[in-house]
Amino acid sequence: MSTEHDGADALMTAITGEPLPPGAREDAAFLAEHRAAEADLAVLREQLGLIGHALAEPPPATPAPEPAPALPVRPSPRPRRRAFSLALGGLAVAAAASVMAGMGWLMSGGGTGAADSSSLDAGSSAEKQSDAGGVAFGSARYLACSGLVAEGEATAVERLPGTATLRITLSLTRVYLPEVPEVPEAPEEDAKGSKPDEERVFVVDENVVPGIRAGDPVLVGVPRGADQPDFWAVGERQIALERAMVTASLPEARELTCG
Repeated sequence: MSTEHDGADALMTAITGEPLPPGAREDAAFLAEHRAAEADLAVLREQLGLIGHALAEPPPATPAPEPAPALPVRPSPRPRRRAFSLALGGLAVAAAASVMAGMGWLMSGGGTGAADSSSLDAGSSAEKQSDAGGVAFGSARYLACSGLVAEGEATAVERLPGTATLRITLSLTRVYLPEVPEVPEAPEEDAKGSKPDEERVFVVDENVVPGIRAGDPVLVGVPRGADQPDFWAVGERQIALERAMVTASLPEARELTCG
């Protein structure tokens, strides 16, 4: 059975995309199951996209038959187009069955998400903890109120003694915010103070970034005026999804003010 918090079901909340109820972020079991459900839904969406692409793509034109040699006439084989159509149909059915089986597991086995989430690879977790009134990470409203949105590599991961807290050092490789105006052929010393630090150190509960290791790619979002991220994505797979949202929203974010 799926974990609930104040009447809200973790699985259904992930499926509908509704904001988490008040206090849910303090419920470790509920939050872990909600994150695991989000990761499963992302996989199912990819499979549905494959099905749609396969069904929409027309079969290739049947090649013109070559002139038959002057030999005894033999029965002609079945057209290749029909064979291709049958193969395409079989592929779509198999893919649909895979998606339905995955959805069935998600609906019936969602209650095990909290236990399974601890064994997920760090690259399959995107932790969304923004308290900005349910504003989604990567949206224009989120970016307008962000002090730092950047990708980097975890160069060091240390556990603070006697706690479940990790100190993570990030070497920044790509900074989306704050944006730094480009100055062609500007001397290195002229740009001092205008570029963000190349290295940042953050502390975070280990449950937020389960399994993170030195060398993992990371994407973080830090609200304006804060010194710690409210969003973590670990692993190239999750970063790619969030990167697309960030880059698409940046133009609109430039026209907004935080508030």
